[in-house]
Amino acid sequence: MNIPALGVQTNPEISPPNNAGLAAVALRYGLSSIGPLCISAAHFIAAILFLRVFTRAEFGLFSFVLVIVPFCLSLSGALIGAPVAIAVRTSEVGARDLSTYLQANLAFSALAAMGIFSLLELTRTDWNIALLFGAYGGAMTLRWFARTLWYATSSASRVFVSDLVYGVVLLAGLFLAYLLRRLTPLGAAEILLAAALAGLLSFGRSYLKLQFLVRRFTSLGGYRRIWLDLARWSALGVVLTELTANAHAYLVTFLAGPAAFAPLALGALLVRPIQLVLAAVPDRERPVMARLLAAGNYLGARKIVNHFRMAAGAIWLATITLSAVLLMWFPHLVLKKGYDPAQAMVVLALFAAITAARSMRTPESVLLQAAGQFRALAGASLWSCSVSLIATLTLLLLAGPVSSLAGILAGELMMTSRVLALSRHWMRSHV
Repeated sequence: MNIPALGVQTNPEISPPNNAGLAAVALRYGLSSIGPLCISAAHFIAAILFLRVFTRAEFGLFSFVLVIVPFCLSLSGALIGAPVAIAVRTSEVGARDLSTYLQANLAFSALAAMGIFSLLELTRTDWNIALLFGAYGGAMTLRWFARTLWYATSSASRVFVSDLVYGVVLLAGLFLAYLLRRLTPLGAAEILLAAALAGLLSFGRSYLKLQFLVRRFTSLGGYRRIWLDLARWSALGVVLTELTANAHAYLVTFLAGPAAFAPLALGALLVRPIQLVLAAVPDRERPVMARLLAAGNYLGARKIVNHFRMAAGAIWLATITLSAVLLMWFPHLVLKKGYDPAQAMVVLALFAAITAARSMRTPESVLLQAAGQFRALAGASLWSCSVSLIATLTLLLLAGPVSSLAGILAGELMMTSRVLALSRHWMRSHV
């Protein structure tokens, strides 16, 4: 596929060479993960600053934003990103099709911004802060589709630059505000928005003109076919998966308030590198797997799954080890007065189990997405979502916020077992 307006061509990469060793796999996933890890490091440092400067309620609010914005990114991937990856494998993305995806991205980003603003208003957040966080979510959603499109159609170097620019602008702005003693929740929201816009601008003028110079949404009607064929099932799967994975964030924040969510947010912060890599790497691997499956190379796709799982496991081990070391020997670096180190260790242990299940499941999910099995994935998510919601709400009401994480773990384990079973069945029927 050629997209003249971007000046790029479909990435010819199919898979690592057959004789690729451990070093080659590490290099491949290191390059895929370095951008997300830059963002994760920036968010981690930012959160440490917020933890020290803000109240528990303000820190909980910031952490809640880092739950709902990634949900919007996942939904964008389901509604637009995954269909693009599937379309690329059949070389059917022409100028009109590309216009449809870009216009859908613009429309969804506006809806995401309004949705985030509305959710924060329900938590009685200051109107100006809610508005800035809404704009931040919209800008991040626009940027996320740009990442997906560039992964599918060109070199990943531009994606890395965008991630790096986002992280640098975010940290530079936050440290400057901190040194000047002007780091407030409103100022933090402004800096986050500026970083998201800078990351989006780094994709270049030609892409931005393509994305924003939409006089009439004449191509948006073409999205109906995409919705009926793929997007409705992938979107349903994402919504159900989000409820499985983050029911505690919504229930605790809305029932007990942002302050009660703060201890859980600290645990989520410590495992954020795992979460971000599991969210970002599929955008690179999905189109590669899709091309392999289209060529009938099922064993090659399975090889990608195994490499992905190995890389995710390595990142999981490094992240959990570092987090445990920080909490056991250097708690003063991540905790301030009012946070219980023993409680933080319990939260970390539960998040370690939750992210281990996700690391096992995600590569298989991406394979099924590349195969177009969105309806089957949505069905698997339905059961796990029900378990997660019921167990989390019950534990929250009976035992408190920290115990509610066990409900998330129950849902994750059910989801993982169902996805692994679906993947084995699909592979047996094709190999």
